[in-house]
Amino acid sequence: MEVHQAKGSARLLHLSLVGSRLVTGEVFDPLMLQGLLDTTHRVNLLLYPGDAEEAPPAPLPTNPSQIRLIVLDGTWRKSRKMLHLNPALRLLPRLALQAPPPSHYLIRKAHRPGQLSTLEATCFALQQLQGLSGQFEPLLASFDGFVAHQMR
Repeated sequence: MEVHQAKGSARLLHLSLVGSRLVTGEVFDPLMLQGLLDTTHRVNLLLYPGDAEEAPPAPLPTNPSQIRLIVLDGTWRKSRKMLHLNPALRLLPRLALQAPPPSHYLIRKAHRPGQLSTLEATCFALQQLQGLSGQFEPLLASFDGFVAHQMR
């Protein structure tokens, strides 16, 4: 599992983003997951490419602070399995990245253009949602250092 990989980026992301929550697992208890996805104060949005089976995306709030971004960390195969095993995740409206830059995550092979590490994808998604560019450059630069260290 990705959680035990030294080269995984989710833990680094979690440690870098104030207010983030890291939940590990593959199959989640439906009641526990529903509690995590409580929509009382925020609109949930899954960072994941859309597909033909999904419902149209829900309208987004104009204030980005009202959005809870849900991010799956794992290989593409593992993330598809997580969606299959957790219907509550599968039903969430999705956010796909718009024209993401090439990945700097050179310690892992991307199988298609636009495939990024969890950290990179989340930074670009937050920039996209907030309409701000450059806000996450220090974190992305630190990530480049992390990748360089792992390559050594």
